[in-house]
Amino acid sequence: MNHLKSWQYRALYVTVAALTLSGLLWLAWHYLWGAGAGNLPHPLEPWWMRLHGAAAFAGLFMAGVLAAAHVPQGWRMTTRSPRLRQHRAGQRRTGIVLCALGTAAVLSGYLLYYFVPENLHELMGWAHAVLGLVLALLLPLHGWRHDQSACGR
Repeated sequence: MNHLKSWQYRALYVTVAALTLSGLLWLAWHYLWGAGAGNLPHPLEPWWMRLHGAAAFAGLFMAGVLAAAHVPQGWRMTTRSPRLRQHRAGQRRTGIVLCALGTAAVLSGYLLYYFVPENLHELMGWAHAVLGLVLALLLPLHGWRHDQSACGR
């Protein structure tokens, strides 16, 4: 089995929840009650972004935790035998997609903060938001697939 330790599981889901919630709150305040609506930025916008940035650091830490043990162990488990490879193929796919989405979300966030020109900022911001939401929605599916494959043994 390749279960996360309970502290890893909790830390991962708290981090993803903080990232998702702070991002959604920033979007709401920016586009519904702030600059996106033609007004000055809402005073809470910078606070949502600060929380999002702090949660991003936690997310990078959790990515390192997963990259150190969970991902390599899962990869080894699915390459040991043809039966395991077939049995866990769906989980491997969602894991690969989660790794790719996480990498793309980190890269797009970094580009947004440091490199994207102003005329592309909003487009990249929406791409970053979609990446984050898809990642947050796919994460429970990966865990569910793990639970299903454990039950089917």
